[in-house]
Amino acid sequence: MPANSSRISLKPVPPFSFEMSTSIFSGGDPQFRAYQDGKFWQVLRVNDRLMLTTIKSTGTVEEPRLSAVLDSKKPISPRDSRAAKAYVARIFNLDMDLKPFYKAVRGDPVMSSIVKQLYGLKSPTTPTVFEALVDSIIEQQISLIAAHAMEFRLIKAFGEPLNIDGSKYFAYPTPERLSASRIEDLRACGLSGRKSEYIKDVSLLVASGRLDLDKFEQYDDIDKIREELGQVRGIGAWTAEMVMIRGLHKMDSIPADDVGLQAKISHFYGKGRRVSSAEVREIAKSWGRYRGLGGFYMIAAHHLGIGPQASWPEMRRDASSRSAAVRSG
Repeated sequence: MPANSSRISLKPVPPFSFEMSTSIFSGGDPQFRAYQDGKFWQVLRVNDRLMLTTIKSTGTVEEPRLSAVLDSKKPISPRDSRAAKAYVARIFNLDMDLKPFYKAVRGDPVMSSIVKQLYGLKSPTTPTVFEALVDSIIEQQISLIAAHAMEFRLIKAFGEPLNIDGSKYFAYPTPERLSASRIEDLRACGLSGRKSEYIKDVSLLVASGRLDLDKFEQYDDIDKIREELGQVRGIGAWTAEMVMIRGLHKMDSIPADDVGLQAKISHFYGKGRRVSSAEVREIAKSWGRYRGLGGFYMIAAHHLGIGPQASWPEMRRDASSRSAAVRSG
């Protein structure tokens, strides 16, 4: 059965660099979400149907335009297209204005240098808060390489498949699918027994309506979000912080206890000396209410190997070389 297709156009708030904002997905699993050859794609669940959403840039950083093709096994209505458009805007935070952040960090010479080199970079948000929560549980106290491998196994084991033009893709598992899973099947994805229990438990809470993750979108008090999430088994302070940043885009939150973030900030601010959680919070004060975004810029800068004199073309070549090395072995 041929796929039904539709095309949508989006106009992000400038500045927006599609290339930089999608580069972190260049090592992704192509059956779920990836960025390659100027295109980003991901399977989205829109109005109870799966859509392979393929996005490319048709504009510039200062006059950004995006074009997205939606492919599904079911007819795509105008309502579906509008919902898909909202999802894409959410994933890349297209409505966010970066200029207040850039203005806020002018007094920080380190961050000022970094934002000039990462001009137009916007941090991503997961399509659902649930996805951010499950990913954050998986990533507790292990390397990101190992965590991402487990996440992709989980997606393929429990996510609904979508076949488009002879290729198979997978959507992120729903709370209902994961709540009905067996612990041994979750463990088969590489998860520990404890994390398998955490994921099954939170999935049951969400699927039953006892845990409403979407309500946190309306919260202004991040301490209140942290407190309420912390009442759920398996969610500590670090996990709550990651959910706020990844799933809720609460940019006034920063996971100061994250050892990876500490390492990145140490690289730029510590001159080889490891900074503490308290020092991370103190440094982040100069970023105002954009502490989480500043932390993301630190991670992106380190990932791309930028330095005070680096340019984006140099960063892009280096990042491409690293990605090719990872893919080859």
